[in-house]
Amino acid sequence: MVLNISSIVPRIPVSEGVTDAVRWITDTFSFLFNPIKQHFGNLMEFISETVLMNIPPFVFILLIAVIAFFITGKKLGLAAFSIVGLWFVYNQGYWDQMMNTITLVIVASLLSIIIGVPVGILMSKSKIAETIITPILDFMQTMPAFVYLIPAVAFFGIGMVPGVIASLIFATPPTVRFTNLGIRQVSAELVEAADAFGSTGSQKLFKVELPMARPTIMAGINQTVMLSLSMVVIASMIGAPGLGREVLSALQRSQVGPGFVSGVGIVILAIVIDRMTQNLSKEKKSS
Repeated sequence: MVLNISSIVPRIPVSEGVTDAVRWITDTFSFLFNPIKQHFGNLMEFISETVLMNIPPFVFILLIAVIAFFITGKKLGLAAFSIVGLWFVYNQGYWDQMMNTITLVIVASLLSIIIGVPVGILMSKSKIAETIITPILDFMQTMPAFVYLIPAVAFFGIGMVPGVIASLIFATPPTVRFTNLGIRQVSAELVEAADAFGSTGSQKLFKVELPMARPTIMAGINQTVMLSLSMVVIASMIGAPGLGREVLSALQRSQVGPGFVSGVGIVILAIVIDRMTQNLSKEKKSS
């Protein structure tokens, strides 16, 4: 005789409960979600179509190369790669898609930094906050990225806005963790010296702890930016424009060539952004 566990312990209606909860949140807070979707979407459209796409491609490429040249300590390697790589994307006809991708990465990264740094500071100052926030960060990092698309679509529909929201959730933990780690690793002697000179809490934070923790914080920001970029293809599944949409479209149609070219475009963008943020961290560290 086989014992049927379900007859003893009934199935817990988790799926139904989550569905009802999401429906209730969507209906109750629609007054908040709808303006965010509209105004935030308009802002991103302005950045992408009005600002970035109106910059002549060769001017944009030259500007990125100049920035890379000075960030890397006047070395030509990254600047030359930026010129060749970005020109390749332009030559293949994916320039507008790359501008949409850059917009998504910039907005998601900025929001992650704006949220992540203060939360990391709070964790470094409060054991209670660290105990509460750490499991949340663990959950955010271990949950598959695809799952974040479900509530994003439920609350904000499809398009670039839910793509940014999903990227924000996925990419924020590194900045939070590295900010907390960097501040906690500041020398106790420096903190005691600041206290001995009568520094206030804010003076100690902004003049001692944050400057000393800056290299570690920048490392976290670098990881956040790269995670935002890694969400480009996944966010395209809910209508986010950019190079990721081209990869997804090529995958659905089994078009190897367009998929390869758009994928290479993402790789080029990732290398440029990664090297620039890494060298920016090194520059700050050396200063």
